[in-house]
Amino acid sequence: MDWMKLIHTSGPRADAASLRAGDDVRVWFRILEQGKERLGQFEGTVIRARGSGPSRTFTVRRVTHGEGVERVFPMDSPGIARVDVLKRGKVKRSRLYYLRRAIGKTRIAAAEGEGAGGTRPPAGDAAAAPQPPAGPGAAPHEAAEAPPRQPHPEGASVAPDRPADPTAAPR
Repeated sequence: MDWMKLIHTSGPRADAASLRAGDDVRVWFRILEQGKERLGQFEGTVIRARGSGPSRTFTVRRVTHGEGVERVFPMDSPGIARVDVLKRGKVKRSRLYYLRRAIGKTRIAAAEGEGAGGTRPPAGDAAAAPQPPAGPGAAPHEAAEAPPRQPHPEGASVAPDRPADPTAAPR
């Protein structure tokens, strides 16, 4: 008998079969604690779906309290109760690893055609472009100058833990 059939007894999941990168999903997974079973949820963006057949997996990423958390789920795992697709994403890549270094609200356009909701003005709109601040007495096209630097109160020109000469040996 084929060993893959022994391990993967169930067929492919209908709810997770249509997952693509960019989709916002909520994955309900089973948690066994002291003989009791409860459902936990992991909600985020699918950044990768790889493999085929029973070895297919998908990676979901979410940002919680400023920390990015990624979790890999097997498609046909009996530990997954269900997968809810909250929003279909429209992306041009199959791997969304750029979301790992994105800061703030990086948006993915919805597949239905609604816009991304960005705040960038159109390229030809010069009136909406930010203007540099002008100081008192400065011409409108010149930016205000920074105030002159004040000397350190103790007269030190460098930090005390760094030597003044870059070729000098550390203390």
